[in-house]
Amino acid sequence: MPPSPSPRGRLRSAEELNAAIRALFTHRDARLSDEQRAEYRALLDELRQVERGDVTTAA
Repeated sequence: MPPSPSPRGRLRSAEELNAAIRALFTHRDARLSDEQRAEYRALLDELRQVERGDVTTAA
């Protein structure tokens, strides 16, 4: 299972998020469990924030 969302203050890069998303799919026809689908949605939300620049890096 991929790592859970990062603790507050540490941002994951788009590359890290994409790798976590890819890790959910073990093969092309993979079906995700309910837990994995929730993780996938959370990863996509985090990726959108990073791509939009909505998240600021903690000092």
